[in-house]
Amino acid sequence: MQAPSVGGVMLPRGNGETIRLSRGASLTDFAEKINANPASLVAVMMNLGEMVTATQSVSDETLQLLAEEMNYNVQIVSPEEEDRELLESFDIEFGEDQGSEEDLVVRPPVVTVMGHVDHGKTRLLDAIRKTNVVAGEAGGITQHIGAYQVTTEVNGEERAITFIDTPGHEAFTAMRARGAKSTDIAILVVAANDGVMPQTVEALNHAKAADVPIVVAVNKIDVEGADPTKVRGQLTEYGLVAEEYGGDTMFVDISAKQGLNIDSLLEAVILTADATLDLRANPKQAAQGIAIESRLDRGRGAVATVLVQRGTLRVGDTMVVGDAYGRVRAMLDDSGKNVTEAGPSMPVQVLGLTNVPGAGDNFIVVDEDRTARQIAEKRAARERNAAFAKRARRVSLEDLDKVLKAGEVQQLNLIIKGDASGSVEALESSLLQLDVGEEVDIRVLHRGVGAVTESDIDLAMGSDAIVIGFNVRAAGRAQQMAEREGVDVRYYSVIYQAIEEIEAALKGMLKPEYEEVELGTAEIREIFKSSKLGNIAGVVIRSGEVRRNAKARLIRDGKVVAENLTIDGLRRFKDDVTEIREGFEGGINLGNFNDIKVGDIIATYELREKPRV
Repeated sequence: MQAPSVGGVMLPRGNGETIRLSRGASLTDFAEKINANPASLVAVMMNLGEMVTATQSVSDETLQLLAEEMNYNVQIVSPEEEDRELLESFDIEFGEDQGSEEDLVVRPPVVTVMGHVDHGKTRLLDAIRKTNVVAGEAGGITQHIGAYQVTTEVNGEERAITFIDTPGHEAFTAMRARGAKSTDIAILVVAANDGVMPQTVEALNHAKAADVPIVVAVNKIDVEGADPTKVRGQLTEYGLVAEEYGGDTMFVDISAKQGLNIDSLLEAVILTADATLDLRANPKQAAQGIAIESRLDRGRGAVATVLVQRGTLRVGDTMVVGDAYGRVRAMLDDSGKNVTEAGPSMPVQVLGLTNVPGAGDNFIVVDEDRTARQIAEKRAARERNAAFAKRARRVSLEDLDKVLKAGEVQQLNLIIKGDASGSVEALESSLLQLDVGEEVDIRVLHRGVGAVTESDIDLAMGSDAIVIGFNVRAAGRAQQMAEREGVDVRYYSVIYQAIEEIEAALKGMLKPEYEEVELGTAEIREIFKSSKLGNIAGVVIRSGEVRRNAKARLIRDGKVVAENLTIDGLRRFKDDVTEIREGFEGGINLGNFNDIKVGDIIATYELREKPRV
């Protein structure tokens, strides 16, 4: 049915039908769904106060606004649903075990260690793996995710457990949440001397949201002030009731530093898995899983740590990981040894990808290189459109002229390079959340894994950007180029420092804010005429002090009759002075302004810059 819309533009009107659109869709995509001319939708958006082109990726809010105006409902397809539909178009089922019940075999549980910062998560993994991870961490903070597999003996049987080591800093919340979703069991580490802390509750909520069983490791039982009973009581408030109190959560008192009761903790994990979970997978199908971490290695190229969730990954397989793809050239286990295949729940490092995938991207094995490339390219295009829509600034007709004026919206451009995709993602997320008001915008022009390169410096030169190197440095000529061109390259190894310095830089870009501070008032008692200076006011200072060159306004009968005046001359008797205090008399000259009367009040003030908080 054709019906006039806003501004007389003719276009189809809906009857409340639901239209499914992907993130970052354009008005052309919308028009195709309703058999309309994209130009007419552009006109409708202009009438609604939005300047949008037909092919521009627009935000979800803009699509909702347009749909509401035209009596449609818009359903924005989630990234997971988009990906499932994409894979279905290639006849690929992701997330399900194929084959019969007989094909399923028991697989090791995948465990995430969670808890408050500095409660001993890394030291616990250190005690489990008998390797020193803490020594390599800047500031004692785990900077990116790793995955490790260990074995333990339970009831005379060797059992394997896979650990995902999630960072503890609050900036990595998104990564930790994603880690929980790929997890079978969560170990919640709580220090016996500190008890439940904010990030303990946060980690607990992530585990509950992922619907995974929890085993509580009460750490630091060997330190002064340790009270494991108190920890049990505190966690009862959050629904974790210890078995000894009649609940179903296993609590194990440990000391990661002393290596006490580590075996008991591993046994608790296995027992919890056996009691509450059916952990089986088909090792015979094409491998599927998730990327835990990825980085760019100078000698080996893109290296991704992947966790095989079902199937068996083999050297020579063609795989797609997020928007990266390639043939598996080599695989390394968590100890750095070459392996030829990896079964369910086994973490391995994979070499041979075209580029560095993101932490949390899923991976699949496909039959042909061409299929892998097509899936990767469609995923990349989808993410690019979504990013454009997210980054686009919504501009209404009312404030379009303001935005176009240079300097109205100041912007700090950043280029972020790091040693691992998870670290870069977490740093970018933290920086984009900095709140320093509407006057300054922060924009990440580029982010990537690996050393700062000459192309990064080129981009920084063209956009006046600051380059951030997180656990990486500028490579060779890039450093010389940065010094020669004056590009600011900053290096960090701890995320706190990067966030604090960028926040300071943002505040420095804000235009100064001034507040008016009253100095003093003077009442005009007499007026003297001067052929050289004009009218001179004979005054008595009523409050404060009056200074030469101070700003002033003239008040008559309680109303301001003149603004932006200046105390050009200030005299006491025959002497020129710089200030006159309360209770004293003097003469004031207001420059070229001569419209003064007896009884007028001269109020003086100065503008002081307000410090940013």
